[in-house]
Parts: sequence; structure tokens; C-alpha cells
Amino acid sequence: MSGFDLILFDCDGVLVDSEIIAAKVESKLLTEAGYPISTEEMGERFAGMTWKNILLSIEKEIDIPLSASLIDKSEALLDQRLAREVKAIEGVAFALARLKGPRCICSNSSSARLDMMLSKVGLKEQFAPHIYSAKDLGADRVKPKPDIFLHGAAQFGVAPARCVVIEDSVHGVHAARAAGMRVIGFTGASHTYPSHADRLTDAGAETVIARMVDLPAVIAAMENWVGAL
Repeated sequence: MSGFDLILFDCDGVLVDSEIIAAKVESKLLTEAGYPISTEEMGERFAGMTWKNILLSIEKEIDIPLSASLIDKSEALLDQRLAREVKAIEGVAFALARLKGPRCICSNSSSARLDMMLSKVGLKEQFAPHIYSAKDLGADRVKPKPDIFLHGAAQFGVAPARCVVIEDSVHGVHAARAAGMRVIGFTGASHTYPSHADRLTDAGAETVIARMVDLPAVIAAMENWVGAL
């Protein structure tokens, strides 16, 4: 059992390789709407953000309202693609088999999407019923706000300082740090980019791994490593 009281996993880009699929769908829709952007730039700039917040961010940048229909269109297209294509991150099964302590999922994805993805890749039973969506807390409580991580810890009655979070996005790392938790960054999904590890470290991750099979050993090492919160 780990020296932490709780391990909190992000889902997209940590447990399932879904961020690259989202980036492809969203970059195509934005380009068609008059905002040319590549799949790679989508992953680098917006991984971990909700589609609504991505659109709001771009609207502020270009000072032009984007069609509200893009929200529903993207969600439908993305759910179709994920249902066909999403796969588990390589090494996740190995890591989970060796991490015996309490764990949960804290994600910005909707509960319905989490259920679909985790069921498809065979990971739902590894976490159920402790699978939490920030959207269930409220549209204004998604990452980078810390609410979902604090919610996860509260379900177990665990102090935030006794938690470790696994995150692939800058927004997620900021959320975990704001919650008072320690963070391991992950760069092993398909949407990774050259400065990914550096950006996660700058955001507050204590260490960054590129292979999920390394997670149990890193967590074990962190038991005796006091990170600065």
C-alpha cells in the first residue's frame, strides 16, 4: 500500500488516450468556423480544458463570438469518435495492479462520457463507484479550480496533503496544487508535445513520468520525499 491515503487520477490523457481524439475533432471544427488551428496546437494549448471554456478563451482572443451550436456539435462528434476509437493508456493495467491503496478518478469529462470510455477500455471496475465529474459539481467548478479534487478527497475523509494526483495537463496540475495536493505529471499519451514535461513541472508537478508502468515505483519513492506545497 502506498504511503498516501488516496491516489487521484485524471482520466483523459492519463487513463485513456482520448485527448488526441478530442484535439482532432475540435481543431477541425474550429478551422471550419474560421479559426485555423492544428491538432498539435489544440493539444498543447487546451488539453484538460472543457470545450466550452476553450471556445470562451478563443472568443476573447479574436473578439468574435463563435457559434453556440459548436458546443453541441463537438460533443456529439466526439462521443461518436471516442466510442469507436478510445484506448487505455499503455501500462495502466500494470500500474493499477500494483497500487493497492484507495484511489479515485477526478475528471472534467461528464459522468456519461467517463462511464462510456472506462467501460470500453475495461477500467471502470478498477475505480467504481469512485468516479467523479467536475461537471456534476457545477459548470463553474471545473479544473483549473480545485473543487473536483477536494470533492474526491472528501468522499474518503482524507486530508488533501495526504493525496497524490496524476495529471497530464497544466490546468489539472494547477487544480491539484490549489487543492493542497502533491502532483505527478504524465506525458505518455498521444497528445504530448516537446515542452510538455517542462510545462507540467513549471505548473507544480514534483516529477513527471512518460510511462505509466513507472508510476508505482515513483509513488513508492515519494513516500519518503517531502514535496514543497
